[in-house]
Amino acid sequence: MKVSKNAFRFCRFGITILIWAGFLLRNKELILVSFLILLLSAILTIKRAPLIVLYSVTLDKLVKSKRVDLDVKGMRFAHTLGSIFSGVCVLLLYLGLKAWGLVLVLAILKTISAFGFCPGEKIYSCMKNGCCSITKK
Repeated sequence: MKVSKNAFRFCRFGITILIWAGFLLRNKELILVSFLILLLSAILTIKRAPLIVLYSVTLDKLVKSKRVDLDVKGMRFAHTLGSIFSGVCVLLLYLGLKAWGLVLVLAILKTISAFGFCPGEKIYSCMKNGCCSITKK
């Protein structure tokens, strides 16, 4: 599926900024918002992901960009992993546990993903193409 390259960037970096801001400010609500965005992205797929839609109906009207082809299932898998990880962080934070170290790990992983080295999508691609030792026969 094709989406605006800038919308995809906005989505990747937007969530990353939210998580880092949440970590640096020790604001669990920002981590909750990033969890909800990732969860909605997993449920609605990349075409209807909240930040993709937000960018498409606003800035994309002013600044057109090339479209990139994305693996919908791979992105859904990555967003599902991200929502599970961020959901665990949110749960622990709202239970009053000190989970900021885990949020730091999430922020680092999300930063790696934002720069195009998405571990979740790589895991999906590896499982789908049989390059993992788990799926080899």
